[in-house]
Amino acid sequence: MSVTTVDDRARYRANPSVLTALKNPRMLTREVLAGLVVGLALIPEAIAFSVIAGVDPKVGLFSSFIMAVSIAFLGGRPAMVTAATGAVALVIAPVAPMYGLDYFIATVILAGIFQVILGVVGVAKLMRFIPRSVMVGFVNALAIFVFSSQFPQLIDVPWLVYPLVALGILVMIVMPKITKIVPAPLVSVVIVTGVVLTFAITVPTVGDQGELPRSLPELFIPNVPLTWETFTIIAPFALGVAVVGLLESLLTAKLVDEITDTHSRKSREAWAQGVSNVLSGIFGGMGGCAVIGQTMINVKASGARTRISTFCAGLFLFLLVVVFGDFVGTIPMAALVAVMIMVAIGAFDWHSIRPSTLKRMPKSETFVMVATVVLVLITHNLAVGVVGGVLVASVLFVRRVAHFVTVSRSVSGSVARYVVDGELFFASSNDLTTLFSYSDDPSRVVIDLSGSHVWDASTVAALDAIETKYQALGKTVEIVGMNESSQRMRGRLTGGFE
Repeated sequence: MSVTTVDDRARYRANPSVLTALKNPRMLTREVLAGLVVGLALIPEAIAFSVIAGVDPKVGLFSSFIMAVSIAFLGGRPAMVTAATGAVALVIAPVAPMYGLDYFIATVILAGIFQVILGVVGVAKLMRFIPRSVMVGFVNALAIFVFSSQFPQLIDVPWLVYPLVALGILVMIVMPKITKIVPAPLVSVVIVTGVVLTFAITVPTVGDQGELPRSLPELFIPNVPLTWETFTIIAPFALGVAVVGLLESLLTAKLVDEITDTHSRKSREAWAQGVSNVLSGIFGGMGGCAVIGQTMINVKASGARTRISTFCAGLFLFLLVVVFGDFVGTIPMAALVAVMIMVAIGAFDWHSIRPSTLKRMPKSETFVMVATVVLVLITHNLAVGVVGGVLVASVLFVRRVAHFVTVSRSVSGSVARYVVDGELFFASSNDLTTLFSYSDDPSRVVIDLSGSHVWDASTVAALDAIETKYQALGKTVEIVGMNESSQRMRGRLTGGFE
């Protein structure tokens, strides 16, 4: 049973809290304006992800609104933004064209249920096994992803788009040097939009991306038979959504922890993501997870730190598309592209590719980081990249540790003494049997394991094989120096491999 101490509660207490922000007009203004910027940035992506998933744009918009608002209350990571995402859209994309919208929504709801179960059983604790090199690769891949996702808005467009994007970037570079009270991305969007409207410039706008909804989301109970056949159809897709969504959300939460120097409740975040997906499905949404780009706008570019900003992002998204849809439709895509480009530049870990860093960093760490980035870019799937990166890191770690085992031999009279140093597990113990001079040793052999530890059945089997070889030659073997844990392991397993 886990016990939460006073120090644990203090460690996970939100700082600053919502109450603190409500009492501080300057901080409250920053949180609200940050939410407005994020709400604006969510609109084109939600529409784009709806297209990827093969559903109406309003499905992605409603999903983003519902998930952002619900996670603001339920989530374990303040200031992190949850909405419709490309990773989830790619996983669930085959469902709607093959089986229809009802099965699509049922898949979203089941994915949320899976996430709640995974969150309750503590899957978030597995985050501790993700190395820093994989985290750096994850961040760099996301930055490249965010940057490259802007290309469609920069190709085959009127030439005036390019100076407008440059203007937006310039404003975001200069604005923080003047004041940080108002988020620079918001000022950039307002100025670029003002220029376009004032001079009647014809460029692609948010309205060109798809029709915006005009009404509140309604309850949507999927009309699917509650049978085992239905479950077998949607379960694989739902599990994929659950795993990808949790992985991206928990990695984003860890990233925000580092940026804000605070702690988050990962298990709470995991089941809260599930509840948000269930709510999204019930109201006809496509589901999603934490969105790294908008979260970076919220936390890094705008300086938000509380749940207020996340709630406002969802609230403003709803107001912007339902109440002020006509105005939002006039916002040039160039303004939002500029924001996303600056987010990508700010999110990339430039320190990781500096020549001085590469010289100091072990080559294996750099290889793991690059492998993670490459896998993400090839598969367009963050989960595949991260899992692949962890596997590569694990293999390299096992290979490195396996070479730390040494065996030294000394002979005194009729006794041969072997001293084994290092961790004994499958990678190191497989060669252990080859390090002994069976025929040349005298009649008595002592194997000293005081400088090592037996970790698995492979090692016990190797020790048994060594004893068997010596016994076949009529020689006696004595294994000494084993610690208590190793003795228990060998006592339980020895002799069980014949």
